[in-house]
Amino acid sequence: MQKRFVTLPQMFVQVTNHYSASNTAPDRGDSSKYVYMRKVGKEYVGMNYDEFRTLTESFAAGLAKLGVQRGDKVGIVAENRIEWVISDFATLCMGAVNVPIFPTMTSAQESYIFNHCGAKVIIVSNKFQLNKLLKVRSEISTLEHIIVMNDDVETDAPNVIKLTDVVKNGAASIAPSERKIWFEREAATSLPEDVVTLIYTSGTTGNPKGVMLTNTNLVSNVEGAMDAINPGEKDTFLSFLPLCHAYERTAGYYTLFASHSTIAFAVSIETVADNMKEVRPTYMTAVPRLFERIQGRILTMVEKDTPAKQKVFHWAFDIGKRYVRTKLAGKTPSPFLAGQYALADKLVFGKIRERTGGRLKAFISGGAALPKELAEFFMAAGLLIQEGYGLTESSPVLTVTRASEPGIGTVGKPFFNVQVKIAEDGEILAKGPNIMKGYLHDEEATRAVINPEGWLHTGDIGVINERGNLVITDRKKNIFVSSGGKNIAPQPIENTLTPSRFIDQIVLIGDKREYCTALIVPDFEYLKEFAAMNGLLYPDLPSLLQSDALLKAIHAEIEALQVNFAKFEKVRKFTLLEKAFTVEDGEITPKLNVRRHVVEKKYADKIEKMYAEA
Repeated sequence: MQKRFVTLPQMFVQVTNHYSASNTAPDRGDSSKYVYMRKVGKEYVGMNYDEFRTLTESFAAGLAKLGVQRGDKVGIVAENRIEWVISDFATLCMGAVNVPIFPTMTSAQESYIFNHCGAKVIIVSNKFQLNKLLKVRSEISTLEHIIVMNDDVETDAPNVIKLTDVVKNGAASIAPSERKIWFEREAATSLPEDVVTLIYTSGTTGNPKGVMLTNTNLVSNVEGAMDAINPGEKDTFLSFLPLCHAYERTAGYYTLFASHSTIAFAVSIETVADNMKEVRPTYMTAVPRLFERIQGRILTMVEKDTPAKQKVFHWAFDIGKRYVRTKLAGKTPSPFLAGQYALADKLVFGKIRERTGGRLKAFISGGAALPKELAEFFMAAGLLIQEGYGLTESSPVLTVTRASEPGIGTVGKPFFNVQVKIAEDGEILAKGPNIMKGYLHDEEATRAVINPEGWLHTGDIGVINERGNLVITDRKKNIFVSSGGKNIAPQPIENTLTPSRFIDQIVLIGDKREYCTALIVPDFEYLKEFAAMNGLLYPDLPSLLQSDALLKAIHAEIEALQVNFAKFEKVRKFTLLEKAFTVEDGEITPKLNVRRHVVEKKYADKIEKMYAEA
């Protein structure tokens, strides 16, 4: 694949110049094309490349006026919005290093990260994020300025300035023609080996580590993603996963920008279903939780339909699954099956696709393993899911299934510029230009994960199947050993049980135990519907969770879902929890990975009770 650029600043200049209104060459594209779209009021409005370039240049000049220099650290604490990407590209192109974090982080977590990296400027989105930062401002010795994106935020705190004022000051500090020359000179100074961003891994134990990613790391991953997914200038992408996450940043932001696609921002996770209909995207990155929500809503609606419509729905999906399994096996469906599928598509699947806007080429799934049953459900409906795998330390994508070679239960083949192999103990190792430079201020931790030959130890266990596709089995450190000496991988078991409509979150327990149990956070909305359908009366939630009818129904569903597990892998007992696992309580990371040690400690009494009752 021919290299289009070698640094992110070069990518920014090249793409925005391509669509500049001042560039009159007929093959240079449409200057009115939108680079980003966001919802204002009831409608989505777009921002073209010239406006985006001008704002980014002016903001970069404004940062320079505040004293930001090459190599300085600039924090970003904000939800997905256009000001996020303006802040990102402005810092990159002037040679600063940006440090984006999840807006759900606490003040204490922000204090640790921004102290650790030595942040000079921190950009926040709104009053809430500002107040959170002001609580620990005195603890961050390097911090000189705080910039607020929202114009309606008023404060008398010193050295707090609005983003629009930084843009105005930057625009006034240098003439437009000279600003463009200055900006492109600064962008051209960026070298392939320069660290451009620090992404702090949330980690399941200990303090987060700052992953140092260079231009080469990120550009090589963008090239790999462009080759594997192949988006273009006519594509529209709906973005809802956090931009501070390496997955969304590379796969759903830089890759689409480099491909001249339009990126529309969802208002929130709660509005994604409506925003899909409004934007009508052709691509979306997603996590399994989104697919679970969509499937859950569909099944709930079906349960409210007439028996006749329910029968048609279940018939259609039986046909769809047979059709998909035949295709994935490399066989041609019989004319009779193909005809049945065409009818099922007309009666059921086409209507489901319309709920996504009707133009979707593929979902790109990552962040966690996608349960096979969930993937099959969507593929039966004619919605392709390309599942990928990677780590922040690998910028982040290592492998992905291709549209030309879809699969279920696999995360596909490596990018063309990435090598993957399996170590003797089953651990997945990766090597390539996308592997991080290292952890900031932590050479020992860097050496622990990158060996002298440059192979990254992912900490995941997997195999490469007969078709050359990678199959993840579990996290290396999550492998249980039962009291009987059996190795148990919890993740595949949890993934198999999660599609249950009763289950929202689940944590398998079984290390050094005689048998497996589970802590289950139920889907509280579905529980209410179940109670109504079955005439269950309950004064409060704890009473409902102790209902014999409910517990028997959940037990029956778990038994059905785990029918193919070995006896030592099966969940024999479970406890329903009254509250979901949250980032704020430290039970899950911002990437929604469960901190098992925290959960097991917090619910130790409930766990011991399950085993004491044996």
